[in-house]
Formats: sequence, C-alpha cells, structure tokens
Amino acid sequence: MSLGLLGSDSIMNKSLLLSVLLLASLGTLVTGRQARFDDVVRNLRNPDARARAGALSLLREAKYLEAIEPIAPLVNDPVDQIQLAAIDAELSFFLVDDVNARRRVALVVEVRGSGNAETAFNSGPLAVWPRPVPDVLTTALLAAVDDEHPKVRIDAIYTLGTIARPPLGADHSGRLIKALDHYDPAIRAAAARVIGRLQVKAAGAALITAVNDSQEPVRFAAMRALGEVREETAVQALTQQLEHYRKGEGAWSAIDGLARLAHGSSAPVFKTRLADRDPYVRRSAAEGLARVGDTSAIAALSAVAASDSSEMVRAAAAFALQSLGGNYVARLVEPLDSSKMAPQIAGYFIELGAPMAAQLTPHLKDARETIRGNVALIVGAIGTSADVAALEPLLQDRNADVRRAAERAIQRLKVRGA
Repeated sequence: MSLGLLGSDSIMNKSLLLSVLLLASLGTLVTGRQARFDDVVRNLRNPDARARAGALSLLREAKYLEAIEPIAPLVNDPVDQIQLAAIDAELSFFLVDDVNARRRVALVVEVRGSGNAETAFNSGPLAVWPRPVPDVLTTALLAAVDDEHPKVRIDAIYTLGTIARPPLGADHSGRLIKALDHYDPAIRAAAARVIGRLQVKAAGAALITAVNDSQEPVRFAAMRALGEVREETAVQALTQQLEHYRKGEGAWSAIDGLARLAHGSSAPVFKTRLADRDPYVRRSAAEGLARVGDTSAIAALSAVAASDSSEMVRAAAAFALQSLGGNYVARLVEPLDSSKMAPQIAGYFIELGAPMAAQLTPHLKDARETIRGNVALIVGAIGTSADVAALEPLLQDRNADVRRAAERAIQRLKVRGA
C-alpha cells in the first residue's frame, strides 16, 4: 500500500504504546477473557490506524489463535507498517518456536530471525505447526502479493508458502500461478518455490515457460518446482537444461527437478551423474535413484555411502539405500548431530514416512543431546499417537532443549491427530 508510516518512528512508537495501554486498561473494566478479546478485535476495524496497530500488537503478544481470522484483513491494510505487522503476526501464530541464541542444542525447527518470512520458509515444514489456514487469510496473502510495497509482497508470498498445506483451492492456485508472470522477478522466483512446496499441479505449463525466464533465480526455482509438482511432461526439458548448464546451480536445479519428478527414464542420467565432480549434482543423482527405485544401482550407491568426499552425498546415498530396502537408519541418524546436516536428514525421514518412527525411537536414548532432540522432532512429524509413550521420558531429560523438543513433538502429534 502507499500510505507508509504514520509519522516518525518515535511518534509511531509512542502512539502504539498509548494504544496498548488504553486497551489494557479497557480490559480491566470488563469481566471475562472473551469480552476483552472481543473489544480488542473490534479495534482491528477502527478507522484510527493507531488503534488498529495497538490491537494488532496486543493480539500478537497474547498469542490468541482465535485472532488468526480477524487479523487477516489487516494484511491488506492501507498502511504499510500495519500490513507488515499483520503478516508477521499471522506467521507467528504458526511458528513452532522463536530462537534463543543462547541455546546450545541446534534443533531443526528453529527459525533464525523469526520475523523473516523467507527464512521461515527456508526452515521447512518442521518450523511450523500443521494448523489449518482460514481461506480469508490465504486470500489476503495472495492479494498482498500484488501490493506496491516490495517487502509486503515478498513477506506475503513466503508466509503463504510457510503456513499453507496442499492442496490449494482452484482459485488460490490460479492466483499463485499468475504470480509466475509478476513484474518483480523476486516474486516470480518466490512463486515458483511456493508452488513447488504446495504441490500446485496445475502450474506445470506455466513452470515450463518459467524455465526460460530472463532471470536465473526464476529459471532455477522453476526447474526445481517442476520436480516437486511431478510434471512428467517436463522430463525432456529438464534433461536438456542439465546438458545445457552441465555444472553450477543451473545443473543442480535441473537434476534436482529430475530427481523429485522421479521418472523411470531418468535412471541412466542419475547413474552417470553419481560420479559428477559437483557434490550437489551427486547428491541429487543419489536421491533420484532412490525415488525411481533402481535396485541395479545398489552397488554404486554403497560405494558412494562408504567413501564419497562429501557428507551430504554420503547421506543421500544412505537415504537411497534405505529406500531400496536396506537398513541404513543408524547411518542416517548420525548426521543429526550436525546443524548443517540435520535439515537434510529430517527431510529424508519425513519422505520415508511413518514406517520410520518405530525404527527411530531407540535413538531417543542416544547419549548426544542434539540427536535426542532432533529424533524427537522427527518422530513428532511422522509418528502417531502410539509414539507419545516413547517421547514422554524426554520430558524429564537433563537438557532443557531436549525437553522442549519432546514437548513440541508430542504437541505436534496431538495437532496432527486432531
């Protein structure tokens, strides 16, 4: 929107403080939590921007989940700062946790700089609770993607990609696909990434067009997204892109798209690229062999898992061997002690799914705190209510971060069950 700030930062801060104090005082004059909540919600519709900002601040700090829907219209408020605050507030209702920099244990749910929607998106699905997103909020975020303020646009699209779950409705999918042709290349790239995360299958043709975009980030994001939406007509185009780029991020994006698409015809490409000089290409080649189910590659993958120079490639080969019927759970658990490797490993276990929960629970007793905590979080993501009993002893763990991870895992199982 175009109105920007309400004045200088100091005036705005003082006004917000006065509004918050006024609303807090109002709360003491009425009885019952619901009455206070209703009064604050009414101020979200107040013509006075300062009153709207104050109400929004109160609801965000109070963490009332009932506020998710009434806050949604402020995502399209005429005041830029209120829009940004509303988007940040909506994101905060879904984030599992904020990060305390003094924590010693790096857990895969942490979002460093939790106000940054793109950072939250990059942190993956474990960073947010699997809560339902009201249609009114999805609609508001998609409308904000066309806002004239660049930060509003980018925060809106990445917040949507972070909190939403597939499938999107036809109208919402159409709005997201339209963003692939946005005048802002940052939005085009973000749209491709979000389309991939939300598996918007109707975007296939538009993504193939985006592979020829004038901007590299858009092209690369489109190639990866084609794999995530499993667009089979893109196999030839992605293979050609891999041959065109040969190395670097372009090659990695193309083979990552092929690896996620997992068409059987790509198996020879994966076998060849398993010996590529680029470790990112080797990693995707191993993942592709896992997903196409090529058991003829077991010997080659075993060699890679044992001796590749890159830890992420060795982990990808172990994932492939587990997918192909091997027993590599213990090997995959080892890198969970590394903050660099943990997100990759968590992604593998989430992809392997529910059958892995029972094989992971013995590792809840690992001597290393990071492994106990990260295994707990992964079990919370893929397990069932039957796994709560295995997690409960960690509620008494000697490490506070591990206790927190166990609490979050049990809560996630309950949210998913509900």
